[in-house]
Amino acid sequence: MLKHFFTFGWLFFTLLGFSQQYPITKKVPKTITKHGIAFQDEYSWLENMKENEVVNWSNAQNEVINLHSAEIEKKYDIASKIKDYDAYSSNGLPMKKGAFFYGVYRMQKNKPGVLCFKKTLNEQAVELVDPFKVFKDENATIFSFYPSKNSAKIAYEINSDGSDRKEIRFVTIEPNNYLEDVLTNVKFSNVAWNNDSGVFYKRNSNNNSFARDSTYQIFYHKIGTLQNEDKLIFDATKTEGNVDFQTKEGKLFIEEESKDERTSTYYYANLNTEPFILTKYLDNETNGFRFIDYREGRIYFSSKESDWGEIRSFDINNRTDEKLVVSQLYNNLLVDSAFYEAYIICKYKTLGNNYLIVYDKDGGFVRRFDVPYGMDFNVNFLNEKTKELFVTFYSYTIPYLNYTLNIETGRSNPYFNDFLPPKPTLFPFNHFETKIITYKSRDNQDIPITIIYKKGMVLDGNNPTLLKAYGGFGVVSGPSYDTGLLYFLEKGGVFAYAEIRGGGEKGRKWHTNGMGLKKMNCFNDFIDAAEYLIAEKYTSPNKLAITGASQGGLLVGVAMTLRPELFKVVVPKVGAFDMIQFDKFTIGKYHYDEYGNPANEAEFKYLLNYSPFHNIKEDVNYPTTLIITSDNDDRVPPFHSYKFAGRLQNRVAQKNPIYLKTLSSSGHYGKISTYQNRIEEKAAFYEFLLFHLN
Repeated sequence: MLKHFFTFGWLFFTLLGFSQQYPITKKVPKTITKHGIAFQDEYSWLENMKENEVVNWSNAQNEVINLHSAEIEKKYDIASKIKDYDAYSSNGLPMKKGAFFYGVYRMQKNKPGVLCFKKTLNEQAVELVDPFKVFKDENATIFSFYPSKNSAKIAYEINSDGSDRKEIRFVTIEPNNYLEDVLTNVKFSNVAWNNDSGVFYKRNSNNNSFARDSTYQIFYHKIGTLQNEDKLIFDATKTEGNVDFQTKEGKLFIEEESKDERTSTYYYANLNTEPFILTKYLDNETNGFRFIDYREGRIYFSSKESDWGEIRSFDINNRTDEKLVVSQLYNNLLVDSAFYEAYIICKYKTLGNNYLIVYDKDGGFVRRFDVPYGMDFNVNFLNEKTKELFVTFYSYTIPYLNYTLNIETGRSNPYFNDFLPPKPTLFPFNHFETKIITYKSRDNQDIPITIIYKKGMVLDGNNPTLLKAYGGFGVVSGPSYDTGLLYFLEKGGVFAYAEIRGGGEKGRKWHTNGMGLKKMNCFNDFIDAAEYLIAEKYTSPNKLAITGASQGGLLVGVAMTLRPELFKVVVPKVGAFDMIQFDKFTIGKYHYDEYGNPANEAEFKYLLNYSPFHNIKEDVNYPTTLIITSDNDDRVPPFHSYKFAGRLQNRVAQKNPIYLKTLSSSGHYGKISTYQNRIEEKAAFYEFLLFHLN
């Protein structure tokens, strides 16, 4: 036993300052040469994430952060406070899909949420699917669900390891019966029903969950049959392009993206006859075309011609028969649209204001509704008979407020029922100051930023501050109500969210000016946000923390390696840090447009210039860092975090602690299966911030 232990000599612990012990990470010399540039990667052995040596190393890292977290927890009791805040927070409306209302409800704090349905809003929810009963595992999670056309059956995606590889299972509503059909190896797939008889889905053929993605095939499954009898409908294996699909008004629609992500080809098939015969209706359409909806023989779409968003349509059998339905509103971003029988509901975003416009089905203006207090909102559903929109408003600090908006009269009324009773607000609406303003980037761009703090607080540069951003893939950011953040703000914290380039908050060009060979704009905007907060006395380098997840994890990794002196604490979550190899694993190859292709010399050099793992300097003491990943994250593999942590720790100059936390039985979204899991992770995050910022 003793001899076996010593074979893992790299697990010996050593003192690295801050009275913490870390596992020694061995160095295995490896020279990589690409485009005539040679560099060392001494941590590539950590890419073998399922090997015992790597698993043991990761477990040893977890022991360090778990001991530290236990020490911090003695000083703070955030979890119990978050639970109190949750108990006094109001809830949003259930989702209406088809004939019924649905929600995933917490029945027990240590068990997964249960999928339930209601026939009317004001009645007790009825259980449909209990994930724990399906898998007998508290990590089992329902990720999405899809009612059939007549709401007789539900298809739901579920797994118990948090990864992107899921199963599709089925349940009938009345009576409530679990069906025997099970579809496995489903990945990055929605579910589209053919009426009530069967479903279309995407199947993955990877044997290794961290290998390059191979989700190229669309299958059709008829209810009551075995999966090996499913029919292959579309196969993009040869082109290796990403595929997407949906069903509308008796038709299956498929989009096939080219391998280089520059063009897409579009098909449809009629569902009333089998076998399904695909007809191509758009060929090699350049990027910028986005399918929105199909109705009455017309395709509704948005195009690259509109920076701020618009809706156009054309006859599915005549591409030249194009009509402008909803024009773009300059400086007003069209965030989303919902099509109903008589109306098109459009959600718009401007600096500090969200609103919705109701158009008739031909694009004629009907009515505008503005949203108070700078809040965001979700349009839940429309009651076609009463002409009432059911909408939920919320912000970072204001919990869910449900309203009805009457399209005909313009009147708005709060909505309550026996199961959504009125609750007193946790804090008055003016308890926190929310500023939605802009700051200047180094190249003179106006970057939107939201800054929140307790009203009346003195801004003298001594406030613990959390700066967050995303900045990628054209994603439009918005607030999410967070009771953990409320605690942080109540303790004198400042929160800031920067809408940097790379995101889509200011239109298509906002995205394209922060992607590819312009990606540095994204990182520079974030660093400029930090400098703005410091210059305006919201905080100081000794009080500033930064965080972000996924693309946001890469963002903070770049920021800390480029400008370590600006930050006290850094918490990157599920980030990509080795940008020279991002495309060799899982879905990285789908992101050439966003980051560039390492096979291209110019793009390789650009990536190498900011890749966090490759820009760690031997003589720099980087900020206190907590790197968070998940063991089953097959979207951004854990090795990115492992290599980043190992190299940061393994330097004489590093005096501030570098922690690595790997969440077990979890994927890209972390430990989310139970309420207790979510509370513990949220509490641990804010405890870490307050401990190290104070």
